[in-house]
Amino acid sequence: MKRLFTPNIGNKGRLLRGVSAICLFASACFSLRISTWLAIVLLACGGFVLFEALRGWCVLRACGIKTRL
Repeated sequence: MKRLFTPNIGNKGRLLRGVSAICLFASACFSLRISTWLAIVLLACGGFVLFEALRGWCVLRACGIKTRL
């Protein structure tokens, strides 16, 4: 059995996830005026995507789904 959270994406995928995390955090800041719950959900998603970027791990690839990056 493979180790949990074994890196499975390259630098291009990590960079893309890092940019996505920044976009999600910015969206959370802007959506705070509209809905607190929406901001919390966006912050949680941004945190998870940032974790994926820092770890070099993709949940979709870990589940066996092929991604382009």
